[in-house]
Order: sequence, then structure tokens, then C-alpha cells
Amino acid sequence: MSAATLCTRCRNHPSRQPRKKNSSDIARRAAPINVVALSEAIVTTEAKAKEVRGQVERVITLAKRGDLTARRTVLSEFPNEPLVINKLFDEIAPKYADRTSGFTRIVRIGQRPGDAAEIVQLELV
Repeated sequence: MSAATLCTRCRNHPSRQPRKKNSSDIARRAAPINVVALSEAIVTTEAKAKEVRGQVERVITLAKRGDLTARRTVLSEFPNEPLVINKLFDEIAPKYADRTSGFTRIVRIGQRPGDAAEIVQLELV
């Protein structure tokens, strides 16, 4: 286990803090989900894809419910993105009506030339 995921005080057990990336909290939450919802596939690093995957699954599960409360919850997370919300509720959610989970797939592409980071494609199944 790497030092970044261990407790900063004793280094004996995993940390309960969320992973941090080099962007603001709003950008980290909203941008990749918007891209996945609009284009249905993005190419990114493996770490970012794994981070976004759970958020995308959660939003699609909310959209599958389709009630007003779910729509308002998604609207509170994406206040300036009416296209994303409409696509989630009108196109993506009905497509996954019979599926309980596993709406996304991570496909390995290769390594980035500059720093050998693992590059993957995050796509909707």
C-alpha cells in the first residue's frame, strides 16, 4: 500500500480521506461526468477513471429512478448543465432500465509516452 493512502499520523492503517487531484472540487466532480454523459466515452489516466467511475454510476442510478427528487438531486450537482441532465434522464437512464449496476467499462489503451502513465478509456456499456 502506498504512503499516500495510509494514515498520515501512524502510517499503519488506510486513510479515510478522499483522494485529491490537482483541480478544484467542483471541477473534479462535474467535468468528467459531463463528458461521459455527453460523449459516452473519455480517454484519461487510470487513476482519474477509477475516481470518476463511482460518481458516474451514482448519477445514472439516480437518473434511473426518474422521480422529481432524483432530478433535483442531480440538478443540485450540475446546476448549469441542462443538456447533461436531460440526456441522463431521457436517453441514458432508459437504456439501463434492466441493469442494476455496472454502467461503465474501463478499457486499457496503453501508456502515455511522456511519463508512462496508464491510459484508459472510460465508456458507458
